[in-house]
Amino acid sequence: MDYGMIGKIEKAKRYAQQRERFHFNSFTVTMEGENNSHTIEYADGQWKCDCDFFQTRGRCSHTMALEIILENMIS
Repeated sequence: MDYGMIGKIEKAKRYAQQRERFHFNSFTVTMEGENNSHTIEYADGQWKCDCDFFQTRGRCSHTMALEIILENMIS
């Protein structure tokens, strides 16, 4: 491995420890729930999930789990 790549790997490790540098603007995730897989979307500061609970409440365990995982990384 060349020295340039070694430097980039070290820099990547430092960045990964500085989560505050990262801000997600939009993404789509598929989560394997206990009964079914669900598609969760985040765009323009809004969550969407295809589960029935989200449709009636605007929040669900799937979106809340992602909020926990991505704490301080989303708007």
